[in-house]
Amino acid sequence: MEELVNVAYVNPFIQAGIDVLAQLVGGGAERGQLAARSALVTSQPVSIAVGVAGQLSGQVLYGMSQVTATKIASAMIGTPLITFDERAAGAISELGNIIAGNAMSLLAESGYACDLTPPTLIRGVHVEIGTQLPALVVPLYAVCGKIEMHVAMTESA
Repeated sequence: MEELVNVAYVNPFIQAGIDVLAQLVGGGAERGQLAARSALVTSQPVSIAVGVAGQLSGQVLYGMSQVTATKIASAMIGTPLITFDERAAGAISELGNIIAGNAMSLLAESGYACDLTPPTLIRGVHVEIGTQLPALVVPLYAVCGKIEMHVAMTESA
């Protein structure tokens, strides 16, 4: 496998994910064991992909079950949702945007100027995202369930 993603690029996404989940759904979130993947592939039925461009480039993927996505969306909207509908999809896309935006602020504090692409909602498991970069996978465990964060990032040439 190619060189792993630099943990200095991953830590801001982990911290942002923990902070945002605590704010939006209450309770804390804990990081699970890191894993490496040779490609960026969805591992959960609901995923949000956000692109990063600038001094760093790559993709971040946030994957979760439909149950977890519906619980998070319900907390964000303030209304209990029964199914993962369009309102839930919009809220989950915004979740990816908020986490990535907070991570960009943390990266900026470390001297990396980056921009984000709008979030893309992906439904399905084993969908390969068009990047040749290896990814670090970080599970975050929160009261609403597990979110798998995949970070495939490199310093731009």
